[in-house]
Amino acid sequence: MINTYKSSGTAMTEVEEFDPGCWISAVAPTEAEISKLESELSVDRDFIRSALDEEESSRIESGEGQTLIVLDYPVAEKNDDETFSYSTLPMGIILTDKNVISVSLSQNAIIDDFAKGVVKNVNTGFKTQFVFCILLRIAAKYLQYLKQIEKIFNYVQKQLHTSMKDEHLIQLLGLQKSLIYFSTSLKSTETVLEKLLRGRVIKLYDEDQELLEDVLVEIKQAIEMSNIYSNILSNTMDAYSNIISNNMNRVMKALTIITIVLEIPNIIFAFYGINTVDLPFAYTWVAIALALVFAGLATFILMKSKFLK
Repeated sequence: MINTYKSSGTAMTEVEEFDPGCWISAVAPTEAEISKLESELSVDRDFIRSALDEEESSRIESGEGQTLIVLDYPVAEKNDDETFSYSTLPMGIILTDKNVISVSLSQNAIIDDFAKGVVKNVNTGFKTQFVFCILLRIAAKYLQYLKQIEKIFNYVQKQLHTSMKDEHLIQLLGLQKSLIYFSTSLKSTETVLEKLLRGRVIKLYDEDQELLEDVLVEIKQAIEMSNIYSNILSNTMDAYSNIISNNMNRVMKALTIITIVLEIPNIIFAFYGINTVDLPFAYTWVAIALALVFAGLATFILMKSKFLK
């Protein structure tokens, strides 16, 4: 699907033609749509395909008057159990002499915010500035989702204090996985932004450089937050693992004591169950009394010992 937008004052207006100074949003474009972009805007087909590869890493490439910037943007998906999982997907931004073209695999919040006019004071005619506004929005989304992850972590941690259920631990593992995705994507994004900041790939004006520096600051803040949350979550998981292991040891000790105590009556009854008349008090209640006395004595000794401590 291809949509074309052009800023008009403070509003973003959708237009029909690929006019100079407009922004073209290509979301999961078909082969026919890719051919249309290639023929009408002379966009390199390989640039478009690069942005449609889920495994594509963040990078920047220039050629034939075009510049491709591939960055990962954060994605939040709601699961069947009403929990959220976070990951990243690549987005390609192609900067030509006349237009800015964004290419993504699916509709996302970044594109929607610009298309619906949520992001104010943007001008598609200022191509470089508009690209940096998109990058700033991506950085803001990272920070927003990181704060959501922190809130989910705090909630799950409170639930684990009352009852340590498997689904809560699985949710923590999912958050840890999301933070790994974020951290990896943010570091590669930081590398791309530092290349842009040098001004060798795209010519930077003073306002553009200030905006790009703001983006880089936001990304570095997101990297720091991601690392902090990842370390906290990792340490928390280790702590819960030790608690579970300790609880398992206590259960095994208790089962061992029960086994020892119950084995004493079995031994006594086994002796008295032998087909012989030589055992004393074979036909009285003495065997039961002996079993109770020895079982109680064994329980008392084990409880007083360091075995359960």
